[in-house]
Amino acid sequence: MSAIQYGSIEYCAPGARAKHGLWRIKCERHVRNRLKRVFPSANQFATEVVSLSDTPETCRELLWFLERYPMTVQDLDRMTRQAQSHEAMERKVNQLLAAPSQLAEFDLALPPRDYQRFAATLCETTGGLLLGDKVGLGKSVSAMCSMTRPVHLPALVVTLPHLQTQWQEYLAQFAPSLKTHILKTARPYDLSAPGRSRKGQPAPEARFPDVIICNYHKLHGWTDELAGAVRYVVFDEVQELRRSDSLKYVAALEIANEAALRMGLSATPIYNYGAEFYNVLNVLRPGLLGTNEEFRREWCQDELVKDPQAFGDYLRREGALLVRTRKDVGRELPPVNRIVLPVDIDMQALHSVKTVAADLARTILAANQAYRSQKMQAAGQLDMLLRQATGVAKAVYVAQFVRMLLETEEKVVLFGWHHEVYRIWREQLSDFVPVMYTGLESPTQKEASKKAFVEGDSRIMIISLRAGAGLDGLQEVCRTAVIGELDWSPSVHEQNIGRLDRDPVSGVLDELGPVFAYFLVAEDGSDPVVSDILGLKRMQLDGVRHAEQTLVEALQIDPDHIKKLAESYLRKIGEPPK
Repeated sequence: MSAIQYGSIEYCAPGARAKHGLWRIKCERHVRNRLKRVFPSANQFATEVVSLSDTPETCRELLWFLERYPMTVQDLDRMTRQAQSHEAMERKVNQLLAAPSQLAEFDLALPPRDYQRFAATLCETTGGLLLGDKVGLGKSVSAMCSMTRPVHLPALVVTLPHLQTQWQEYLAQFAPSLKTHILKTARPYDLSAPGRSRKGQPAPEARFPDVIICNYHKLHGWTDELAGAVRYVVFDEVQELRRSDSLKYVAALEIANEAALRMGLSATPIYNYGAEFYNVLNVLRPGLLGTNEEFRREWCQDELVKDPQAFGDYLRREGALLVRTRKDVGRELPPVNRIVLPVDIDMQALHSVKTVAADLARTILAANQAYRSQKMQAAGQLDMLLRQATGVAKAVYVAQFVRMLLETEEKVVLFGWHHEVYRIWREQLSDFVPVMYTGLESPTQKEASKKAFVEGDSRIMIISLRAGAGLDGLQEVCRTAVIGELDWSPSVHEQNIGRLDRDPVSGVLDELGPVFAYFLVAEDGSDPVVSDILGLKRMQLDGVRHAEQTLVEALQIDPDHIKKLAESYLRKIGEPPK
């Protein structure tokens, strides 16, 4: 090392609240300026001392920086070990990407596909993975692969309440030798107690479950019992962890930090803001992005990721993110037939909200910025008012269209949003025994609805636009979806269509025909604006779109969209916006 020393680097161990230590760099002014340019995550306003998180990647880059600007380093051995671990990890990931056929074997009852084994192997290589494969590619099978290794047991699956039974059924099918248990209450109890004996059979042996299944709301009550006890954690629909100000996030972080392996599953991993990626990845790959402040300085502008493509490339290089489409893995089904059809409406339902809607629209478009909070409130009210009125106005005609479909189709899945609209649909289609899967049903009731639709007499399943995440099994009996009400987000519609456009449980693609998705659009109310924002007509012309995989799914209502809705509404009632 050069005889010239430009400063010193000191290691500071983590405090009571901090999860990771810091490197404190004190150096000459011009070196400090260069350091800030090399490390955009550093506080650009720091004087005298620059602090950086003690992550493997940071240590590797600091050693590289020291080749140009030598400094005395306290605990150089630690920095070297961290750097070497990052280099070794990078080499393993690159080798796996270069030779994807060199995959680990996993002893599932139904053999996993190679791309599912690849995801599991990558997760075992890095210790944590965000798996964002598109709907229907079997992310749950990828997650189950590592459960076949005793070193990863006991495992924990955290999911939504209505998906707990589905996970237990998956495990019984793919890994029948594993003992599973769904947590019944948020208050801990003895998990090693023997199960109930069946008639004429001995009681099951008393042993700790191999796989514990829990919903996000119960997780916090079990933190002390599960942290350090489970070795592998799967977070299904991992976007539930996008906000750090919740008890379920605190519990997830503590349990994940004590586990050796973590996998997050979601075809739409992030809603609204790219900055939420930090919260999700801080659970799956603790320390990868440094501190929240460092992440925001390097990657974000306000709450948004400045360059999602570059950020995605970085995560893939680090082996932290894996996103594949059907085309990528060679599991293409027949293209979805997306058909946009006009539908009649009952204008009386729209006229009934005319006065209130006009007042809200004027408030939204008012030039006075002093009433910003009122304008935001008015935007939410106008959106709710007009979309519900539009749904009610076309509800009878949507039901008539579904009735017509059922003359040739065995079953139909009908998607909507408002409970008043559901009521009309149920009345109009009562002879087809409709079942409900919305925000009002309990997990037990949802499971009963699914069973009645898949195995029973029900020919119609009414699903809330944002309630069907993770739902599987409908594709076995139904290939027809009707979007009776529109959502602002195209990803919501794609997720819903994905309930049907997915591999059959048998895995034999030839058994499935193409999915038909009908978008029923009224020519008045909110539909014209929403369908224009969604690009439904263009989507129909272009067919299935294979755009660049986006990291951020914008499910929050865009203020500009509501402004367009307000302008359109005022024009409709003969009051051009000023």
